[in-house]
Amino acid sequence: MAFVAAGELRVSGMASEQTLSEVLGRLDRAVSSLENTVERQLEVRENYRDAEEEVQRMNSDRGRLAGELDASESRAERLEDVNKEVSRRLVTAMETIRTVLDR
Repeated sequence: MAFVAAGELRVSGMASEQTLSEVLGRLDRAVSSLENTVERQLEVRENYRDAEEEVQRMNSDRGRLAGELDASESRAERLEDVNKEVSRRLVTAMETIRTVLDR
C-alpha cells in the first residue's frame, strides 16, 4: 500500500515502511553493484583472452624451437660423424707417413 504524508510517497509493507527516496537509493546501490560486477567480469574475460593468446604464442614458439632443436641436433650428429671420419683419415695418413719414413 502507498500513501503520501507531508510530501513524501511512502510504501508500506508487511513489517516496515520506506520512503521512495530510500527505495530509489537501494535500487541505485544495487544497480551500481551490478555494473561493478559486470565490469569486473568483462576485465576477467579480457585477461583470460589475453592469457589464451599468450599460450597460443608460446605454443607456436615451442613448436618453432623444437624444430630448431631437432635441426641443431641433426647438424651436431653430422659434424660428429665428419669429425670421426677426419680423425680416422688423419690416423691413416700419419701411419702412412711413419711407414714411409721407417723405410
